[in-house]
Amino acid sequence: MRTRRLTTTRRATTITDVAREAGVSVASVSRVVNGLDNVLPETRKRIAEVIERLRYVPHTAARSLSTKRTQIIGVLLPDLYGGFFSELIRGIDAAARGLQLHVLLSSAHGGADEMAAAIRAMRGRVAGLLVLAPQLDAAGLDELDAEVPTVFMNTRVKGGASSSLAIDSYGGARAMVRHLVARGHRSIAHISGPADNFDSHERERGYRDELTAALPRARPVVVRGDFTEASGFAAGHDLGARSRRPAAVFAANDGMAIGCIAAFHALGLAVPDDLAVAGFDDIPLAAYIRPALTTMRVPIVELGRSAVTRLAAAIAQPTRTKPVTTTLQPALVVRESCGPAEPRAALQPPSQPARDGEDDETHARNAPRIRGVRRSVAPAVSRPRSPDRRARRRP
Repeated sequence: MRTRRLTTTRRATTITDVAREAGVSVASVSRVVNGLDNVLPETRKRIAEVIERLRYVPHTAARSLSTKRTQIIGVLLPDLYGGFFSELIRGIDAAARGLQLHVLLSSAHGGADEMAAAIRAMRGRVAGLLVLAPQLDAAGLDELDAEVPTVFMNTRVKGGASSSLAIDSYGGARAMVRHLVARGHRSIAHISGPADNFDSHERERGYRDELTAALPRARPVVVRGDFTEASGFAAGHDLGARSRRPAAVFAANDGMAIGCIAAFHALGLAVPDDLAVAGFDDIPLAAYIRPALTTMRVPIVELGRSAVTRLAAAIAQPTRTKPVTTTLQPALVVRESCGPAEPRAALQPPSQPARDGEDDETHARNAPRIRGVRRSVAPAVSRPRSPDRRARRRP
């Protein structure tokens, strides 16, 4: 004889259970839950006691449907790993707590399709969205509900009905290359981020454009990374093991720059004596590694705070808040990883024109250096001159 196993599950407490236990209507419980004032003090107290005893938790989605408001904002990021995202989340959390908002956080590592799926999952649960989606394109925007206020952060799609905040990655990259050139470096390599990432694309574009403008005959050298320290280490090992090493390396973020420095140390190369290294973002760790990292400072925490403030305004007055596009400017932070305070160019003798067929990189390598700076050729004054050479120099 087959017996049937009986299983029991604990049913979640509903608003009807609370109303029955308190001896009031469901509407009265709803008013207390939603913080409305039209309930007698003694009734409010009795309902609150029953809610506590039964451990009733209001259904957020249902509550938002009835009140047309919710205290939850959705935050969609491409990743949660690394100093940049931890600082961004810190800024978002601080601003949200100040505005009595709760944060529903999601990440999508698989690109635009996973981003779209995450947006669909948040629909109906949040009052607004913060989206940092470097892979999101125009097609991905179809997943966004037009009625849900949205603020974009560092995303390729800007303008339209939604506000956006972005970092001037292109201008920041050009500024870093200008700094390295001003220090006398004539061969500058770049460790880029993922090919489909908006910031990565803009920083590589800035590197190439400034290199062409400042050193027309220099050859761009780009090694692909993925914004992680491991990819920076691999790229640094590649560059450091080459027979013709670059004089400087500009990484598209600090994590890759830190990994690059570790690779150079593993190869027995000194930073900045053998190679200069620079990064982008100025994460907290950048100031504490040795040598301390020269980088472009991005106001990461401020980016998160400003995005929440703008989203809260759009949620409160959706019809009166006009979309605004804001670009935040990074600032150059000079530390030890690019050499002493005195630019290398100041330690050089007056520049000589390059010989026919000699590019800027070869010319810089062949130029003698003075005043204790490492050089690959002996100074000209140390070589004895032949009588014939002296004769040719006489007028």
